[in-house]
Amino acid sequence: MRQSAQKDKILVVDDSPENLWLVESILREEGYEIVLAKDGLLALDLIKQSVFHLIVLDVMMPGVDGFEVTRQIRQEPNLPYIPILLITAHEQSNAVQGLDLGADDFIRKPVDINELLARVRSLLRLKHSVDRLEHSIRVREDYISWLTHDLRIPLVAANRMLNLLQQGALGELSPSVSEAIATITRSNLNLLGMANNLLAVYRYEFDRKALSFVEVDIKILAQEVVRELMPLAQEKSLTLDLEIIDKANAEGAAPGFRIQGDRLELHRLMTNLIGNGIKFTDRGSVLVRLRLSRPKLDANGDKANAWIIFAVQDTGSGISPQEQVFLFDRFRARKPKKSGSGLGLHLSRQIVETHQGTITLKSKLGVGSLFIVRFPAII
Repeated sequence: MRQSAQKDKILVVDDSPENLWLVESILREEGYEIVLAKDGLLALDLIKQSVFHLIVLDVMMPGVDGFEVTRQIRQEPNLPYIPILLITAHEQSNAVQGLDLGADDFIRKPVDINELLARVRSLLRLKHSVDRLEHSIRVREDYISWLTHDLRIPLVAANRMLNLLQQGALGELSPSVSEAIATITRSNLNLLGMANNLLAVYRYEFDRKALSFVEVDIKILAQEVVRELMPLAQEKSLTLDLEIIDKANAEGAAPGFRIQGDRLELHRLMTNLIGNGIKFTDRGSVLVRLRLSRPKLDANGDKANAWIIFAVQDTGSGISPQEQVFLFDRFRARKPKKSGSGLGLHLSRQIVETHQGTITLKSKLGVGSLFIVRFPAII
């Protein structure tokens, strides 16, 4: 008999009382906790009410059969992973169909005791490995959340004190001291931005990012972000312009620069792309273009999507073809390397894809880069 500090809980599903009794006897003898279900509907209800480590499931049952139970389990996003072992009395095609639907293994009738126990042990090892991996991921996410939270507190406090110093709260500052404080403030803001980006990336990747979708006017948002970043461009003697091309409205079409989206995340996206343009441009300009495409007719004569195109073009150092391949990957920073974590563009892609959009890049070394984002507009 198997010894375990905590019993694995197995759900056995079969419409035959004799088969239920047989499988239950074999598995209970090994020390497993067994729950029985005589049909597919009862099995689906039990799975929602309790936690199981394995499901042993007969394929041929009246009503909701084993294939349908498997399909519904695998389509439920909120269920934790549960291995499924199918029991089939039919040909190979049955097993293939079950595996395609999401089952993990199968065994044929009449059931061989040693084979059944071996497959059960194998699938339970898989279940425990997946559980350990998911636990380590949750621990890492909690750590990242804690770390970024604790980093933000002193940075915000330091910025407030630096602002007070710049305002002369502790006395008049010499030009050199004032310049030094401004440099420290910028560095602090960069660190704060990296901490915020790190937290946002992990929340997106683990589907923990809470988004609030409302109707957003992209034109107003772009104007707002350009105003906010204008001092950074002026500090480097760069030209920062916003060009708005509204062809659709000029030709009488109805849609404006509106999409369904999370305003804070769209603000973060624009800030990342325009801010990167300023950061990697030492002289010249950063041009932000906003264009609304005219909704066209599809093959059926119906109106297809109108698109909002948001583009940022700089006259910076450009990006090599080799770097472009990995540019949107996590922790891939641009070269020449400047302050940054390599998270900004990865996060930008996450935000764009969450809003059903696309982001592309055109770049040439020594000439500059052009980032193009497309969003479906509200018609």
